[in-house]
Amino acid sequence: MRLNPRVSSALAAQPQAAQPTAAAPQGAQLQPASATLSTTGKTADIPSLQPSSSQLTLQPSSSLQPRLQFSLEPLSPPLSASTTEIYTAKRGESIPAIAHRYLHKTGYLTSSELVEAIRHINGNRSSNILKNGEQITIPGILPAPIVEKTVPVPKDFEVRAIYLTGIMAASDHGLRIIRHWREVGGNAVVFDIKDSDGSVTIPFEHPLLGKHQVYIHDLPKFVHFLHSENMHAIARIAIFRDERMVVEHPELAVQSKRTKQPWRENGKLVWTDSSNPKVQDYNIALAKFVAQSGADEIQFDYVRFPAEGDQKDASFVFQTEHPESNEPETQLCKAAQPESTNSSPVGATDNSPGRKPRAADKKGNKSRRDGTNSPTACDKSSKAPRGYQRSDAIVGFLKKAYAELHPTGVLLSLDVFGVMAWQRPVDLSHTGQDIVGMAKYCDVLSPMIYPSHFFGMDNIEHPGDAPEHFIGESMERFELITKGSGVVIRPWLQAFRWRTKTYSPEYIKVQVATAKEKGGIGFLFWNAANDYSKPYEAMPEMKAANAKEKDKFFRGDELPTAAVKASLTPAAVPASAETASH
Repeated sequence: MRLNPRVSSALAAQPQAAQPTAAAPQGAQLQPASATLSTTGKTADIPSLQPSSSQLTLQPSSSLQPRLQFSLEPLSPPLSASTTEIYTAKRGESIPAIAHRYLHKTGYLTSSELVEAIRHINGNRSSNILKNGEQITIPGILPAPIVEKTVPVPKDFEVRAIYLTGIMAASDHGLRIIRHWREVGGNAVVFDIKDSDGSVTIPFEHPLLGKHQVYIHDLPKFVHFLHSENMHAIARIAIFRDERMVVEHPELAVQSKRTKQPWRENGKLVWTDSSNPKVQDYNIALAKFVAQSGADEIQFDYVRFPAEGDQKDASFVFQTEHPESNEPETQLCKAAQPESTNSSPVGATDNSPGRKPRAADKKGNKSRRDGTNSPTACDKSSKAPRGYQRSDAIVGFLKKAYAELHPTGVLLSLDVFGVMAWQRPVDLSHTGQDIVGMAKYCDVLSPMIYPSHFFGMDNIEHPGDAPEHFIGESMERFELITKGSGVVIRPWLQAFRWRTKTYSPEYIKVQVATAKEKGGIGFLFWNAANDYSKPYEAMPEMKAANAKEKDKFFRGDELPTAAVKASLTPAAVPASAETASH
């Protein structure tokens, strides 16, 4: 996980070993309520999950970048159908330890929430240590595990989202971020299910996964929280860049032709073989499990082949199955010539469009969501016939995934490099991201069109300070090449100041307005450190401007009101990973 070092570790969710997901028994329907916590030791009336503007304050910060300071008031109370339970303590036990043990049985999302509720309902006690035989009331006990269902929306539903890492989404601080984003006009959150290091944030069983640390302990409960805030829940899954898998299962990695060992991308072992059916089926099984847990949209990231390192040495399953396939240097070279004077492949410099920004860790090192750095140029003189290519493998995977996911009612969105709109043969041949083909098997395409990443293009010295130009140009190209496909273009926009001197609320507004003017529907804000101080300021200004000039920045779509209802009666128990895989 990539967290800003300014984020206190005390605010992060605590990891635990993944446990098998239990089937949810049938029970009553949950309905929202507005009761308040009792201060006595009797059965408590538990309020519903509702946002409260009093929970957030904007205070000055000594940091160069202003940021929100959040109060430490108790967070969301549990669901209205809950009851209480009396627990008899043993010598030396503490309230935090008991809260951690009881968390999965309650409607609370974090242990600290439950700790505060236990203290409150037991006379606002301040001490954590319990005496031997002391009885305390545990509030928020649910009659059955929450089974949340997808809230279907049309694919052109206008999403206004921010991105949260898995560890942030599962923390007290993350829940406050979500509430505040809702208050300023957001209606969706993108949260990590599997990041590019292969870490899976939820309890999930699969032969290729094994024991792993969990941050979002109860996915249906977390999605219910989002739905109670009237938020569209977008679950991000990084697909083929998966360090954990290739370390534990090297046979599933890209293979080296020279050494007959797992291939390394510039010395790093991080890439699974995108064309390997076992790898594909694992990711589809995970996506189906998430869909059956109530998420509204599955977002695939890293839906591509590696583009860094020694491409001639990289061997893939599809090359064995299709010996007529060409080397990446000659694939697609007979396609249209690139329109940009920059002929390097995606990521050949530090500043290629389409990559997520770097977030510095405590040592000052920077990590990226995506990175490519292959120096190989496309041989435009090649006359080799077109065989089975990387793009065919990617489209084949998406066809299979879409067939599995679409019947569940979720939307499928794909993150793609912004530069792919230029359709340069060298980019197509390395990544396999054929936008025209991919658009057939998804609902939404989300190009990463951060202005700061278009370095060296269009003779603009400081692209990060030309958002209107690069977002406008990118959106026009994506709209043109996907015309007639019916796919929605919903871009990732820049919510960070990297290589951008003019980053500000106005910078945010320019991006949103330009993307909408050029055909975009909705937007996603990316900040690797989950710092959205500038979008927080810009959103109310955009809402006010919309009142004067209708829909200047966004339409203002909202989820159906039925989204606040959670069900304790499962229509069908989610299939295990073993039965969901192929």
